[in-house]
Amino acid sequence: MMPKHYRLLYDENACIGCQACSVACRVEHGVPEDFFRLQVRMELHGVFPHLGMSYERMACVMCEDAPCVSVCPTFASFQDKEGLVHIDERVCITCKYCILACPYHARFINPLKNVVEKCDFCYESRVSKALLPVCVSICPTEALIFGDMSQTDSLVCKTSQKETLIFPKAHLKTKPKVACIPRRKGAKS
Repeated sequence: MMPKHYRLLYDENACIGCQACSVACRVEHGVPEDFFRLQVRMELHGVFPHLGMSYERMACVMCEDAPCVSVCPTFASFQDKEGLVHIDERVCITCKYCILACPYHARFINPLKNVVEKCDFCYESRVSKALLPVCVSICPTEALIFGDMSQTDSLVCKTSQKETLIFPKAHLKTKPKVACIPRRKGAKS
């Protein structure tokens, strides 16, 4: 069986900043208050009465060339055969090297378990069981699209082919598996 080539698309045109994805993630993974595996940040721009809002999804982008993996001294941070980045909590020594190496500020130390955590696309609890990540399944506006790019008839593949995609911090050459469909209306000037 061929390995899957997962991609997550975040459509800035559809996101309304409702935080349903962040709340669902917190519940699904027991994330303590004041910490986030996933967060949608709101930015206000313009001058009254011409104000606008934009939203930015903040979470692990599942780099193909993951700096967090290469700096981990215990191999707690690792990539699976599909290229997804995971953390083996059993061998994490909370050295924080991966936190410092992550250019996306996507990792944190869970104070309840004293291990590093991050978004893992809900791999163990959902994706490995052929379910969508909880953030994707809960989004009321379908701003998140997830799937296997090697399935040419999948929504994620079709959408990726027809939309202009921006990969976060592409200049760093980390090759994220998360891409953004940029805002078309009300873009910042």
